[in-house]
Formats: sequence, structure tokens, C-alpha cells
Amino acid sequence: MSTCTGKTERRKDGKKERKKEGKKEKKRKEKKEKKRKENREKSSSLYIRSLPQATTAVALSSRRQYSAPATDSFSTRSTVVQLLSNIGSKREVQQYLSHFSSVSSQQFAVIKVGGAIITEHLESLTSALAFLNHVGLFPVVVHGAGPQLNKLLEDAENLKLVEKLEEMGVRARPITSGVFGADYLDKEKYNLVGKINKVNKGPIEAAINAGCLPILTSMAETPEGQVLNVNADVAAGELARELQPLKIVYLSEKGGLFNADTNEKISAINLDEEYDSLMSQWWCRYATASSLSDFEDTQKLKDVLVRDRESLDARATIDRYVDGLKNKEFKAYFDEPMDALAIVLPPKSPSSLSNLATFTITKAGWLTHVADNVFAAIKKDHSKLVWTVKEDDENLTWFFDKADGSLSKDGEVMFWYGITDGDEVKELMTEFVTHGRSMLGDANLEARLHRAARAATGMSASMAGQGGIKQQARAFSTSARRPTARSSWAVRSTTTSGRGYATTTNPNPPFGKQNSSNTQPAKVALIELAGQKLKGYEKRDITYENLSPEDVRRMEENGEIDCWVMALPNGVCKPFVDAVNEGKGPQNSVIVDLSADYRFDSKWTYGLPELVNRSDIAKATRISNPGCYATAAQLGIAPLVPFLGGQPTIFGVSGYSGAGTKPSPKNDVEKSYCNQLGAEVAFIPHVAVWFQGIHHSISIPLKEKMTSRDIRNLYQERYAGEKLVKITGEAPSVKAISGKHGVEIGGFGVHSSGKRVVVCATIDNLLKGAATQCLQNMNLALGFAEYEGIPLD
Repeated sequence: MSTCTGKTERRKDGKKERKKEGKKEKKRKEKKEKKRKENREKSSSLYIRSLPQATTAVALSSRRQYSAPATDSFSTRSTVVQLLSNIGSKREVQQYLSHFSSVSSQQFAVIKVGGAIITEHLESLTSALAFLNHVGLFPVVVHGAGPQLNKLLEDAENLKLVEKLEEMGVRARPITSGVFGADYLDKEKYNLVGKINKVNKGPIEAAINAGCLPILTSMAETPEGQVLNVNADVAAGELARELQPLKIVYLSEKGGLFNADTNEKISAINLDEEYDSLMSQWWCRYATASSLSDFEDTQKLKDVLVRDRESLDARATIDRYVDGLKNKEFKAYFDEPMDALAIVLPPKSPSSLSNLATFTITKAGWLTHVADNVFAAIKKDHSKLVWTVKEDDENLTWFFDKADGSLSKDGEVMFWYGITDGDEVKELMTEFVTHGRSMLGDANLEARLHRAARAATGMSASMAGQGGIKQQARAFSTSARRPTARSSWAVRSTTTSGRGYATTTNPNPPFGKQNSSNTQPAKVALIELAGQKLKGYEKRDITYENLSPEDVRRMEENGEIDCWVMALPNGVCKPFVDAVNEGKGPQNSVIVDLSADYRFDSKWTYGLPELVNRSDIAKATRISNPGCYATAAQLGIAPLVPFLGGQPTIFGVSGYSGAGTKPSPKNDVEKSYCNQLGAEVAFIPHVAVWFQGIHHSISIPLKEKMTSRDIRNLYQERYAGEKLVKITGEAPSVKAISGKHGVEIGGFGVHSSGKRVVVCATIDNLLKGAATQCLQNMNLALGFAEYEGIPLD
């Protein structure tokens, strides 16, 4: 009996516990629902007020002003009261209700949101959208970002907005594709930039029918599925043409469009009546300033000028520079968020040339083509212009496209356009050769920053022999390709108490980026593996084929291939090269040959970008990839060629994947060194027990005494900016270089006499010694950024 009683009591206790837990769960649910309701009421307490127009299409450029609730206890009812109290009359209320309830949901409004609004005003934006949604309206939201930017910022922008709306009890749906169809705007010039030719309402209607706010990104697709960048403003406009909304709203940080003649803000535009007049105004496209008083915040101007400057004295220099502009005539060009800023000084008698004193662009500015728009504005106002750029700028080539001519000297490149008089060009070039960048005077910000950088780091002329001159911070960046003419690199020395040596800055820096690479393997041929799938490539299925020279000729005739990579043994690729030559398709396709067959053929370009003029590779269609031994050894010797006191000896040890110990007239490594370096060398190859990786020990006689520090400085400056060449103090090891895409050079052991040095160099023979270098050459020849697709450590 006692046992039964115990069980009954335990059952009662269990029932009580379950009941208790049920109450707790109910309270949690009630609390959660209460919090969600409060969030809805908070968002509902924000209002937007805008006077309706008589026309059916109204464009608003202003950033709406929102009022936050005074307390958290505001209810939806009080929000409506607050909203109605701000509307002028009963008639106006009736007009609003009839106006917006008479159309389908997607015809209410298209809202284009600027990037700064999402970044800086997300709370206000989502509150306003939530309010519109709670009163039954479904605005279609479009925010901007090119494909490159969307890839980086999808989580931070589109999803950030969607998640914030979800928090406020509003269902939102991110739509990143399927709405805009497009063709290439100009594939050869702009590559992945599109022109919208089709708008599909389906995804938008589906989202609204499901009770969700549609949040779109400005991305379009070709019929083949290629994603293209389209301007967000244009995307919003095309969407408005398709949906025919009652309102088109452009939210920007500035708050509206400003009339530069009257300095008044235009918050609302009647498109039917005012569009043509506004578009004819000079100030409608971009912003300008002709005095410091035109800038609302001079501190912001200074902050813009100082960004990305690496000089220790940059901020102080820019403070002095901006103060000096008070007494100078100038014109500044900039976009609304100042992603781009250019300052142009008018001609000074007797010169007829305007001077581009500075031009600074953010990454977002380059990706959204703001730089092109600003430069177009400059060109419209100034018929003749001169400017300079540091030669080590990684995106130098954009300026070549904008210029009519250029001249390079001592790490600087001078550009100009609009000069048609030969004597005027000659005079300009003579002055630049004589005075360099200083010819532009103190009004040129880049020249002042360069001098400040030298002074701040103790790099005066008397110290040049103890380390050379460091490169100044980059002030320009680009996204275009143009072959460049490089000056040959030189050596200078001083005869101070401590003898030193220093080269000029890298005379052959990496090229910039014209297009974003969208290359993909079209065919992979290998007789032994024909019919099998290519392993390691996951973007699509590719099967090995057995291509004949006739197949290659046919494909070349049809223009199916942009670049042929011949990864064949020595003496095998000639029939395939001949087939490409015979095909002569609609465009000149590129051949990159990894064998030794064409390394001594003058019709082919030797593809070692760090030593061969990159402009030659960029213009070439027939490129011979250097061998792995040769690449590491040439890079290990090149900076010391002017100081050679005899024949260098190279002791090279390769993993067995490199082989290369058997002599061959096709793969004459010593001949290759001699051709490229212009100096005789002795080469001793060996094979080791490891799989991949090469180690060179290079003994180099010197014609005059040098220290280890002198030599290391030479190498550091010669390879400045090279992302695939690393200079180290210690001797590099094969273990460390295996699987890496560059070359490591170090050790720099100098004999007690000071007239012989041993330099060590390592390379992965399968990567920088073959595949990586092939990709560098292919990128340069096709107009892509040199390091596109190459992992950089």
C-alpha cells in the first residue's frame, strides 16, 4: 500500500512540474509576442510626409526626414494621430487615401537607396519602410553596388536591410537576380558593365503576393547567365518605367538635388513639367567648388585628401595645402559622398595648361565608375591638362586611356591631353626631364606629399646612398589597361663615408586592372585521359578530349578560344601552334607555351613579367613561358648585373617533379640566362629526393666592394611592388616555398673581400615556375589584372 501511495505522489509531482513548465512557456510566448508588438508600434510611430502631385509620376530626390517616438509606449493609434496632425487638411488626407489605394501594391513607389543611407541611417530607413508596410503599402526597394561590390557586401548591405526589417515585424525578401536582363554596354571597353534591356516583374510580384517587401540589388544578367553591373539609378528608372509607380524616391545622404545657381535644395520634382529643364542645367550631373567657402565642411575635405596616404607627415602637409588654397584660384570636382575628388588649377601665363593638382578615388568610386564621370567633367571644362602619377601605382594604366601622351622619368609619369602644337609638347617634356614633378610647383599636392614623405623618413639627398628613396603613398588607382613605355632601370651611388648603392624604384611595376576576369576553361585535351573528367575544377564539368591540330584550326577559325595554353613536352606543340596560325579567327587569340620550343624565337615574347617589359607582354599574342630554373635564377641575379665582376655560378637543386638534369638544345638554361640578362653564367643542375621546389645557390663576383646591406637594398628596391617576389634577410628554404606562388630571394652572404656574394633563391617549379607564371602572362595579354586568380600570401 505504501508503495502505491509513493507512486501516486510521484505522478502528482510530475503533473505539477509539467503544468508549471507549461505556464512558463506560455509566459515566454506572451513576452515574445509583446516585444514584437512593441517593435511594430515603434516602427509605426515614424512617419513620412510628402505632398501628392497632380501627375501620376513624381520623382523625389531628397532624403526623407523621420521623427523618432518620444517614448516606447506609443501605440499604432497614436502614430496615426501624429501622422494626420502633420497633414494640412481633411481634403489632403482624402487625396492621399484615394491616390495610393487606387493602384496595385507594386505601383505605389520605387525607392532607390544610396549606399550611405544603409550604412549611416539604417534605423530610420527600416522604420519608415516598416510603417509603409504596416499601412498596407509595398514599396519596391533598389540599392546599388556593382558585381564586385555585391560579392563583398551582400551580407553587409542587402541582408542587413532585410534582417533589420524582419526584426521590426516586416517580412522582406532579398532579390539579387531574375529581375533585370541586360546586354554588354561595350564589352571591349567596359567588360562586365551592362545596359538593361528587359525587366521581369515576376519575382517582385511574387514577393508582394507573399506579403514581403522586395529588396533588389542593381545586378543584371545576360541571356547566357553572365552577371553584369548596372547603375543603380538607371536600374531604378527602368523598373519605374515597367511598374509605372506613383512615386519614384531617390534616397541620398545629401537630402536632395541642389540648384547650384540659387543654392536651394530641390526636394520634389514634377517629372512631366521639370525634367527637361533640370537636365539642361550645368550642375545637374556632378558637384563642383571654386573656393573653400563652397565646401560646407573643410575638415571633411581634409579627411578626404588624407585618406590612403601613408606618409608620416601627410595630415600636416594637407592642412597647409588646404589653407593655401584660400588664396588660389581652383576648381574642385567631386561626387556626393566624395568617393571621388579632383582639384584642378587653371593655366598660369604664359602656359595654356591646366594642372590636375590631386585626384583621389575610393574603391567604391572606381567600381561604380564615378572616376570616369568626374574626369569627363574636368575634360569638359579644361581643354588642356597636365598631371603626374607615381610609376609604382598598381593601376597606372587608367590614366593612359585618359591622356594623349605621357613621359616617364625617375619613377614619375607625366600625362597630358589637348596639346596639338609639337613645340609645346617638346617644351613640356624638356621641363619635366629637367625638373620632374617639381615643375608643377607647390600647388601640386602629390609633389608636396612626396617631399614631406622623404623629410619625415629622413630620406634627404645626402642619405640616398644608405637606403635609397622610399616610394610615396599611392594617390591614384585605376581600372583600365593600356600598354606603357617603361624607362630602363638605373643605378646610382654616392661617395660618402659609407659607400652605398640604390636603384631607382621598380622600373617595370605590375599593371593595373582593366576588366574583371571571367575566363573559364573551354577545352582540356590529353590523349591518355580522354573521356575522363577534369579533377579539381568545380565550376562546371569538363571532360578531357583528344584534340587534333585540325580541331584546333577549326576552333580558331570560329573564334571559340581567347587563349591557348600549350602545356606539352618539348618539340610537340608546333603542329598545334601552326594550326592556330592558319586558323586566323576573327580575333587574335593568345598562345602561352610552357615548353622550351619558342624561348629563343624572336617572334615570341619571353614571359617573365618581373624582368621583361610588361607592356611587351600585354601587346603579345605569342608568349613563351620561362622555365622554373631560369625564372628563379634570373630574378636572383638581375639586380646585380651592372655590378658583375665575372661569371655567376648557379648551383640549382630541384625536386624530381622538375627533373631537367639532361642537356637539351631546346632547353638550354645557360643560353636562356645569357639572352635575358646579357651576361654569361655557369649552371649546375641537380635532382633531389623531394617532389616539388627548387633551391638556387648563386655565387656572384662583384667588380667593386659591397656590403650585404647594400645588396639587400638593391633587391628590395628593384622588386618594390612585386607581389610574387619576396626579399628576406635569411636564406629561404624549399620547405617554405612549396605550394607558394612566388619566388623568395635572400641570404646575401658577402665574402670578406666584399667582392663576391652568394644569393639564395627558391621557387615552386609547378607554380611560379610554370602554372602561376602562365596565368600572369595570360592575364596581361588578355587585359586583366596581372594577379587575377592567383592566391597572394
